[in-house]
Amino acid sequence: MVIRGGRAGGAAAAGGAKAAGGAKAAFAMFQQKDIDAGGTGKASSEQGTGAPTNPASIKERLLVWCQQTTKGYKHVNVTNFSSSWADGMAFCALIHHYLPNAINYDSLNPKDRRKNFEIAFKAADDNGCAPLLEVNDMIEMGDKPDWKCVFTYIQSLYKHFVMMPQAMAARAAEQAAGR
Repeated sequence: MVIRGGRAGGAAAAGGAKAAGGAKAAFAMFQQKDIDAGGTGKASSEQGTGAPTNPASIKERLLVWCQQTTKGYKHVNVTNFSSSWADGMAFCALIHHYLPNAINYDSLNPKDRRKNFEIAFKAADDNGCAPLLEVNDMIEMGDKPDWKCVFTYIQSLYKHFVMMPQAMAARAAEQAAGR
């Protein structure tokens, strides 16, 4: 399995602190989205610290984001980070949601897995998303892709499409306010 753009060994361990900060930022974003949708912003596993005590809550919140973002797309039913992504349609739907002109979603066929992965990964890559997955790896994994690989790629898409624009808007607002 090749994860493009990734680092192995000590470099990955050295990035652990950065990754932990990214996870906290992602969780904060999910909290705000929950509040905006009428929720409490608190996961049942939280104990007033503002951070999840159970890593599964971040995974669950990212899954919910995927479900909400791909809702209504034909041939897409996201229930996990493995088999739900095996034909490439969920990747195409997720990316199409944010880049509607980059993918002609109605022309896709769930039986043409390779083409779907190529279209999705190229559209994301062409628009600045980190190219973390390889088409051939997804094809070789068949109907049950490694959920950790898919989850990592989905996290990078979330960061690119949701977190970065909001961070840029916040910085622009601070600059406009003269801070």
